[in-house]
Amino acid sequence: MNQNMHPNDMRNMIIFAAASLLLWLAFDHFVMKPQMEAVKAKQEIVAQQAASPAAVNTPPITRDDALKTDAANRIQIDTSQLKGSISLKGGRLDDIALKNHATELHGKDSVVLLSPAGLAGATLADAGWLSDAASKIAVPNKDTLWTKTSGNILTPKTPITLSWDNGSNIKFERTISIDEKYLITIKQTAINKSAKDVVLYPFSSITRRGIPLHDKTVGYEGPLGYIGEELQKIKYESLLKEPEQKFVGTKSWVGFTEKYWFTSIVPNQTDALNYRFLAEKDPTDENSSTFQVDVSGGATQLKAGTSVENTVHVFAGVKDVHTLENYETQLGTQHFDLSIDFGMLYFLTRPMNWVISIFNSWVGNFGLAIIMLTIVVRLAVFPLASVSYRSFAGMRKIAPKMAELKIKCGDDKQKMQQELIALYQTEKVNPMAGCLPLLLQIPIFFAVYKVISIAVDMRHAPFFGWIHDLSAIDTLSVFNLFGLLPYNVPAFLHIGPWSIAMLILMLIQKQFNPPPQDKMQKDIANFMPWVISFTLSKFPSGLVIYWTFSNLFSVLQQYWIMRSMNVPVYLFAKDEALAYEASYTNKMTEAKEKAKEDHKKDTDTPA
Repeated sequence: MNQNMHPNDMRNMIIFAAASLLLWLAFDHFVMKPQMEAVKAKQEIVAQQAASPAAVNTPPITRDDALKTDAANRIQIDTSQLKGSISLKGGRLDDIALKNHATELHGKDSVVLLSPAGLAGATLADAGWLSDAASKIAVPNKDTLWTKTSGNILTPKTPITLSWDNGSNIKFERTISIDEKYLITIKQTAINKSAKDVVLYPFSSITRRGIPLHDKTVGYEGPLGYIGEELQKIKYESLLKEPEQKFVGTKSWVGFTEKYWFTSIVPNQTDALNYRFLAEKDPTDENSSTFQVDVSGGATQLKAGTSVENTVHVFAGVKDVHTLENYETQLGTQHFDLSIDFGMLYFLTRPMNWVISIFNSWVGNFGLAIIMLTIVVRLAVFPLASVSYRSFAGMRKIAPKMAELKIKCGDDKQKMQQELIALYQTEKVNPMAGCLPLLLQIPIFFAVYKVISIAVDMRHAPFFGWIHDLSAIDTLSVFNLFGLLPYNVPAFLHIGPWSIAMLILMLIQKQFNPPPQDKMQKDIANFMPWVISFTLSKFPSGLVIYWTFSNLFSVLQQYWIMRSMNVPVYLFAKDEALAYEASYTNKMTEAKEKAKEDHKKDTDTPA
């Protein structure tokens, strides 16, 4: 790096590089990539329709139609949180929806977690037994027609019991119970009434058909499990490349996760069990491939005249931290909360999630809770921000003296560096002190973004006025005067009032200091607030509210520090600030003229 680079230039270069990288990553992830994926998906649909015209004219079976076909053989599920049914054919969990969560804001369609086989996106959970080759006994499968022996509707107070006889004097029973929230318990019993011993293996699985449409925001979605003291995240694409991946562990769980929802198997937590991630690729359409996570135990001896039992738990519900922690304690498993993707900044996102939940319990509004979180964050980084702002103000304050050194030292670079170091020590100014604290605040910004993006409580949570969903972008746009003009604008032009407020505060903060003298720095300083505002306007409105109030506190803090150091604030004391800046500008002009004269003398002097 050029040794003559001004410390302010170095500082601005670091800040600009960090901000540019942040904005480029955000724009690529949240604007370009979704658009490319949408175009690709549309092209694939068109190609499939062109290749198979009959598929266009054949209406696909709907979930409601699939459920109606065997409605007479279904047992209803009804709790305060879940609704659905269990088919006597197969006895599998293949119909569960969330009562209190709709697919769309103010919508009537409930979020579906489990759907019958044969449907696009079909997801079902099953538990049963496997037999070894030597035993050659029939065990329950997907075509088994169970008999209901007790219970009519599965509720927290009324479990149901199913039974089936394999015709060889071995009877299988399945007792299914459910709690008030999201936990379903399946107790399996095998009763051997025959005269010979048999061997069975307990088995449970969750199967999904097709790769779901991933959410565009941050967070892992796909097969995962906590097995053998390690979290395993195996993407759908990776599983297609390696269709069978095996693990062994105790106190473990495995399942499929989405942004806000989670379906998981929690088996016996005392024994070492076998866990598998499986994929069966569809040769015609990779996105319609079948994926499975399953758990199997060791050989269980079922002697003649005896019975054996095995219990497995199925979680199908919302990824709420408090609920997951309670189930973790109840079931004796480990790190059930890691189904929520807190990311690499877990040490920041997890506490922030807890704090914002506490604030919401106090005020009953997540928008206000975000503002309260902003205050806490700003107080936490207050010392760091103070170092930055004092460094900036200090560099501005000694700028005239630095200009005098330039005149004094001329082209003697070594002397200039020595004089600058002495000046910094005398004035107690560190030119690089302002950069590192700013860079350290970037992870905090990402942590807040992560919390707002993944917290299920933020989904469809209103603020005040027109903000009805803090997890979605601001629906208003300046380009149709916030809805006053009778036309809609494209999504990428949704620049709402909160984004504008954020922009205004950034422009105010920029005006605290006179414009940089270097043209490139001046252009960057003028351009960046607009770029940042446009980019962040595509983020969840809760994050824009956070950033707006964070900027407000930054403005107040920087103003207080500059006034305490007797540095004129350009915005509020323009004449004084310009006069202050003029002394620096004039001295720099004198230095440049003197350098030109010295250079001219050197060239005119005969050798």
